[in-house]
This record gives sequence, structure tokens and C-alpha cells, in this order.
Amino acid sequence: MDTIEGTLESQALERLREQELEEARSIQRVMQPAGSLRTAGVTVSHEFQPVAHVGGDFLDYFELSDGKIGLYLGDVSGKGLPAAMYAALAVGTLRGVQKTGQSPGTVLTTLNNRLNIRGLPRRYVAIQYAVYDPARREMQVASAGMAGPFVLSPGRCRALNLCGVPPGLFAGSTYETHSMTLEPGDAVLFFSDGIPEAMNVEGESLGLDRLLALCEENCQEADGELLARLFREAEHFGIGQGQHDDMAAALFVCLG
Repeated sequence: MDTIEGTLESQALERLREQELEEARSIQRVMQPAGSLRTAGVTVSHEFQPVAHVGGDFLDYFELSDGKIGLYLGDVSGKGLPAAMYAALAVGTLRGVQKTGQSPGTVLTTLNNRLNIRGLPRRYVAIQYAVYDPARREMQVASAGMAGPFVLSPGRCRALNLCGVPPGLFAGSTYETHSMTLEPGDAVLFFSDGIPEAMNVEGESLGLDRLLALCEENCQEADGELLARLFREAEHFGIGQGQHDDMAAALFVCLG
């Protein structure tokens, strides 16, 4: 009898855990864009694939009150529910900062200061934040602990090598803002490290060079098709090994 009761109790706890994970996943979906954004001569689309029910990657893009367009993509240390909870903290903090109209570098500096006030051991967030001015076709971007982004032009793709300490690690860290002008047809790809770090059975990672080459080969594809191709290539590269990290990407395209 004790064994039966123990089994039933274990099954009930497992069902409760599954329900809680599904609720967490629903909350995480709400934190992401509902679909692509098309406005003011630009289009922005995304793909998101967590390794578990929930994950530590997050992203969003939106119109600001002054007519500019904001975009952020982040990757929290760790995986699963703890990472998702810290991602929610980072997103909530960031949303309180992004409406101030400050430069991306200043926004990340403020985010770092606030995360350090609520510091958690071994928790931090790699992130990129960009603001685009459609009137000037100018994008400003700041990066902290993430590779890229990639700038795609017809027939050419280049990586921006931006530096910055992930917010939440060290109090007092500051971040620079990089500015660039986009021509019609140019695009900017933001991505989390789960894509270039996709691993094959030999223990070899996809890598930034392969990802850059894939972008060059497929940069003429429509925005959603390019993202789908990159995710398919990362999954195919890791056949037999399985996905080991969350994957998220956003593609910003200047139409004119």
C-alpha cells in the first residue's frame, strides 16, 4: 500500500511540475514578439528554439514613441527554469530602461547597475541592444558578451566585433555605442551563441566562420527564409548530438 501511495504521489508531483513548466513556457512566449514587425521602411523577424521547455534566451523588437525602432536579444547564463526566471528579471529591468530615449550603451550600463543591485551568484546576461532611426537610416547598437551582430549587404557579410562585459557580472561596467548607416537592402543579424556553438558528433562546433559563410550564401533570401535556413543548418550540423543550448535570432532588414 505504501508503495502504491508513493507512486501516486510521485505521479501527482510530476503532473504538477509539467503544468508549472507549461505555464512558464506560456509566460516566456508572451515575452517574445507575436510576429514580424513591418514599419517605417524596415522589417524585423525572429526565430526562437529553446533546448528545454523554457530557456534563458530572450528577444523583442518594438516601435518607440519617437518613431525609432528598438531591438534586443539576450542570453542568460544557465539553462531551464532558473535561467528563464533570470531572463524575466532582465527583461523587466530592460523594459523599464529602454523607454528613456538613452543610447544603447547607456541603456546597457543602467541595466548592469540594476542587475548588480539585485545580484545573484553565477547569474549574468549577455545581450545586444539596438535602436534604429528610419529618418536617417542609422542604427546604434551596443553589445555585452555576445558575438556579432552580422551586417549583411548584397553579396557580402561582415561581423561587428563589439566588446562588453555581460551585465550582472561586475558593478561599474560601461558600454560603448556603435553607429552605422544602413542602405536599402542591408540587413543586421542578431543571434545567441546556441547557433554557432551547435556541436556535431566529433565535438566540433558550427563556428562563426561557417555561420558567416552561410549568411553570405543566402543573403538574398527573404528575411524569414534566411532565419529558417540558418536554424536548419545548425540542426543538421548537430545531427546525432542533439541541441545542447537555446537558439534565438532576429533579422533586421532595411527596405529603404
